[in-house]
Amino acid sequence: MATRILNAVASDVRFPTSRTLAGSDAMNRDPDYSAAYVILETDDPGGLSGHGLTFTTGRGTELCVEAVRLLANHVVGLTMEDIAADMAGFWRGLVGDSQLRWLGPEKGVVHLATAALVNAVWDLYARLERKPLWKLLVDMSSQQLVDCVDFRYIEDALKPAEAVAMLESQLPSRAEREVEMRRDGFPAYTTSAGWLGYSDARIKQLAEEAIGEGFTHLKLKVGFDAENDLRRARALRDALGPNGALMLDANQVWGVEEAISYMRPLAEVDPWWIEEPTSPDDVLGHRRIRDAIRPIKVATGEHVQNRIVFKQLLQAEAIDFCQIDSCRLGGVNEVIAVLLLASKFGVPVCPHAGGVGLCEYVRHLSIFDYIAVSASLENRVCEFVDHLHEHFVDPAVVAGGRYVCPTLPGYSAEMKRDSLSTYSFPGGPAWA
Repeated sequence: MATRILNAVASDVRFPTSRTLAGSDAMNRDPDYSAAYVILETDDPGGLSGHGLTFTTGRGTELCVEAVRLLANHVVGLTMEDIAADMAGFWRGLVGDSQLRWLGPEKGVVHLATAALVNAVWDLYARLERKPLWKLLVDMSSQQLVDCVDFRYIEDALKPAEAVAMLESQLPSRAEREVEMRRDGFPAYTTSAGWLGYSDARIKQLAEEAIGEGFTHLKLKVGFDAENDLRRARALRDALGPNGALMLDANQVWGVEEAISYMRPLAEVDPWWIEEPTSPDDVLGHRRIRDAIRPIKVATGEHVQNRIVFKQLLQAEAIDFCQIDSCRLGGVNEVIAVLLLASKFGVPVCPHAGGVGLCEYVRHLSIFDYIAVSASLENRVCEFVDHLHEHFVDPAVVAGGRYVCPTLPGYSAEMKRDSLSTYSFPGGPAWA
C-alpha cells in the first residue's frame, strides 16, 4: 500500500546558545541556535513519519515556520511512491510556487523552508526503505540520482548525460569505498575551539582537547579585530604544530579590499583556507581575493543560496573549497546538483555544519559524495561542532577525528520529544 503524507507539522525550536557564546562569530555575535522543525505525518500503519529541519540563529525562525506551512500543500496528500517516481518534478513544484516564488526565487526564507520540507521527505523515504540516507542514495542507479536534479539554470555547465557518465565511471569501485566508510568513517574538522566570543585560555584548552581526540584540522573565527585575531591564531598554530591544518573563518564580514588587506598579517600562521572572506553573492570578489592571497585558499558555501551561485563560483574559479549547507540549499535534491557540479570542476566539497542538526545531516552527504560522486578524500574534511547532539535520536558521533558512519534508517534529523517540548519557542520551559 502506498504511504501517503497526511500532514506537515511545523514548530519553532530554539536553544539559548547566546548565554555561553557558543556559535559566536564576527557577523553573528550572540546566536541562539534554532530550527524550523517539520514532522510529516503519514497513514503508515506503524506510525512512520518523516523529520526535517532548517537551521536558523534565533529571531526570525517564526518566519521559516510560517513559510513551511505555506509550502506544505505541495507535500500533503502525496504518496511517497509518487514523489520518488519524479523527484526533480516534485522539487521544481515546491520551488516554483507561482505566488511564493516572488519572495525568492530559490533563496531566503522560502528556500530555507523548502529545505526543511524536502529533507523531511527524504528522511521519510529512507525510513520506508529501511536505510540511512547515504545508503539510500548510494544504492540508486546513476540515472535515478540524476533524475533527482532540476537542471534548469545549470545545464550550461553540466548536462544530465554528462552527470550520468560521471557517476557511471565511479561504479566499479563504489563497493570498496562503502566498506571503507563503514569501517573508518569520514574525516572531520572542528570549530568548537575557535568561537569568537571565547577567551584565549578557553581556546587553548579546547584546542588541546580537540587534538587529544584525534583532530588534525581546527578552525578559528576571525574578523573582529586584526591584532586580537593574529594572537588567537598564533595560539592555535602553536597547539597544532607545523603539520596540522588551521582554517580561518570571517563569516562575510569584510569587503573585497579589506579581506585582501586583513589576510596579509594572518599569512604568518600558514592558514589552509579563509572561509567566507566577503559576501557569498560576490562571485568576482571571491575570485579577486583568491588571486591576491595565494597560496592561502578560499572556501565558501555556508550562505550560498542555490546551485546557480555555486555554478558561477565554480565556473569563475573563485573558490578552492565548496562548502555546501544541507539547509541553505533546497534540500537533498539541490545538494546532489552541487556535488555533481563540484566534481565536474574538480573542487573538493567540505560541508558546513555545526548548527542545530547540521552535523547529523552532512555526515550522510559527505559519505555519499565520497562513495558515489567524487571518489576522493584528498583535501576533504567535514565540519563538526560538539554541541546540541544530545537532542537527537540518531546523534552525530565523531571518533578519532572522523565521523562514524550512520546506520539507522533516515536522515538523522529526528529530535527527541522532550527536547522539542523543552525548547519550543516561546512557550517551552527553557524560555520561561
